[in-house]
Amino acid sequence: MDRREILEELKKVLAPYTEDKEMLAGVNEQTDLIKDLKINSANLVDIIIDAEAKYDIEIDMDSSEKMIDVKSCIDVIAEKMNVQK
Repeated sequence: MDRREILEELKKVLAPYTEDKEMLAGVNEQTDLIKDLKINSANLVDIIIDAEAKYDIEIDMDSSEKMIDVKSCIDVIAEKMNVQK
């Protein structure tokens, strides 16, 4: 799975937690989860849990703390997918 595919799937994970659907449609690697998508910190935990299920990976606490923007989310997901293959 390449970065573009991860991004497309990540949009699906973010959708239930993003009120601004227009902003969600324009998500790119520079999108900040809190500032741009207005996702609160409690929902970030839900997103991490959903991402673990979606990609069949395990995200540790250190990695989850890095997941503040879309680029870092993709980096963590890609790294975990490669490690577990």
